[in-house]
Amino acid sequence: MRLSSWNVAGYRSICKKGFEESFKLLQCDILCLQEVKCEEDEIPYIPQGYQMYLNPAEKKGYAGTLVFSRVKPIQVTYDMGISEHDHEGRLITLEYEEFYLVNAYVPNSKRELVRLDYRMCWEKDMLNYLKELEKNKPVILCGDLNVAHQEIDIKNAASNKRSAGFTIEERNKFTELLENGFIDTFRYLHPNEVKYSWWSYLFHAREKNSGWRLDYFVVSSSLIERVLESDIRTEIMGSDHAPIILELK
Repeated sequence: MRLSSWNVAGYRSICKKGFEESFKLLQCDILCLQEVKCEEDEIPYIPQGYQMYLNPAEKKGYAGTLVFSRVKPIQVTYDMGISEHDHEGRLITLEYEEFYLVNAYVPNSKRELVRLDYRMCWEKDMLNYLKELEKNKPVILCGDLNVAHQEIDIKNAASNKRSAGFTIEERNKFTELLENGFIDTFRYLHPNEVKYSWWSYLFHAREKNSGWRLDYFVVSSSLIERVLESDIRTEIMGSDHAPIILELK
């Protein structure tokens, strides 16, 4: 089974930038999208043969997650069931026979870290949510997790110590996730590889490969022996993020 995840920075926008061709290049059975910024009646393209599951934000044109799945899930749930978190369309959980798949768009702590306290609350509640799921079957978490975990995951570590996405608080929360039995599949398979999944639109950052690795496939440790590939498709354009892929045997 081949899975892909991509922050598309607006689904309607990326559909005008060759998304249909990019989708074919990914050759995935399940595609998880973040920051779709649209509602169901605004979806311009649904791949043939795929079921669509959409969780839009209450605020129009903001956040939101979307899944296209060729494999019909046993059930689909939206959000965490926590009112504080369930307004921005940031989570979709699909139950399959052998695992849960959680598509997440983790909140950004914003400039001046004005949302860092909320982010810490989200991280705590999401970990609890994942561990509850894991009592039933293994979990695959994917999406824009809005954190560069280690210095190898960011181009300019020294100058970004208090930047949203690289604060010690956010990085420690990702470490805590791993300490609770989850594995960052890309770093597991590529322990020393420098590869990014997001680049600012400013200063030709993508051309200079001055980026951050913010997008992840994280799996329950019991699944790691099934992971054949975990990579970042940096050559596929259309967003400020690159799509990532996970292949399972």
